[in-house]
Amino acid sequence: MNNKTETGALDEPVMELRLHSFSEELRAQLTALTSAQQPKAIQRLGEELDELGQWLNERYNELIRLLEISTELNKGILLDDILVRIYTFFKDIIPYERIGCALIDDDGENVTAYWAKFTYATEPKISKGYSAPLEGSSLQAIIDTGKPRIINDLERYLERHPESESTRRIVAEGIRSSLTCPLLADGRAVGFLFFSSTKKHTYDGLHQEVFLYIAAQVAHLIEKSKLYEKIVGLNQRLLAANQQLREQASRDALTGVFNHGAIIEFAQQKLNRAMRVPFGIVMLDIDYFKQVNDTYGHIQGDLVLRKVAATIADEVKPSDRLGRYGGEEFLLLLNDVTEEQVLAVAERVRAAVEHVEVPTENAPIRVTISVGATYVPPEAAVSLTEILQCADEALYRAKNNGRNQVQLGRL
Repeated sequence: MNNKTETGALDEPVMELRLHSFSEELRAQLTALTSAQQPKAIQRLGEELDELGQWLNERYNELIRLLEISTELNKGILLDDILVRIYTFFKDIIPYERIGCALIDDDGENVTAYWAKFTYATEPKISKGYSAPLEGSSLQAIIDTGKPRIINDLERYLERHPESESTRRIVAEGIRSSLTCPLLADGRAVGFLFFSSTKKHTYDGLHQEVFLYIAAQVAHLIEKSKLYEKIVGLNQRLLAANQQLREQASRDALTGVFNHGAIIEFAQQKLNRAMRVPFGIVMLDIDYFKQVNDTYGHIQGDLVLRKVAATIADEVKPSDRLGRYGGEEFLLLLNDVTEEQVLAVAERVRAAVEHVEVPTENAPIRVTISVGATYVPPEAAVSLTEILQCADEALYRAKNNGRNQVQLGRL
């Protein structure tokens, strides 16, 4: 094996030396034969050379196909993709109606079915997640030898090994013969490939070295794909954690609605859009909230803030945005609305808050809100500061006019 190049061909000097030696040996054998024996010997030699040439041609085509399969398998990154490629491209080399893959758990104690694909309509008896102990099993023996195992009559095998639950299941699927290849990566067992047929004696005379070569390739690809999937999983968890952190950073710690910075950013983004839809901005302020804190204390005051925030959120669409503007004041951003709808939502929210009750040891706390609303048409050429000032002036009018009411401010 050490005299081969990377492509499997012999170096030219070595080839010439071997051809010369073969020619000399053949010449010596023919010289030793009598004249009567030579024609038969030459005929027999020709037949053997034809057989040898046919065998070499088959092995050459097999090798070329293996190289093509290796190229295809290396295109896969995720494990499922690699296994589907195996199922697709191995048909020219080995017959099967079913291919399965089982992986050895990280602790090495169990082997678990990971993937299977088959051509028949029978319901699978061994599906993903099916697990069995490895120690003491026939699969452990395959790992110990490092060689594929062929069972050409599974029904007979089951009769001799009635304790084999996996064999019982696969026979129930209609499988009658199997080839099991160990997947070894750098000498370490990572799993198994199962080639299965519904016919007996399907795998007689197969060259096991071919499948050892394939299995070695697959084992390393599986290790690579498992590592890649771990990296992808870690990256997804990292992105989710970052998103959660961003979400937490944009939320008001007390009420859970968006904080001042976040709600202002949402409003500015909506205003900056080139193809803008109409929207509304509503300012809401809890009436006489200082008296709530003075009378009931800040703990009860915090409960009132939470209850009011939750009540407002329940009255608007998921696409709308609610933020705590400051203290007892909230800012509501209404998406894709008319002026009439802005007023209707503002009034609905006001009425809902009016019915809020926060229980105490004595009488429950009841509060009202004053509301200033502004409608922003798509064509409005205004700044966010001007919009907020308009809503704030409307809120001021609502308070001056007796509170617990909605006032509209027009730009």
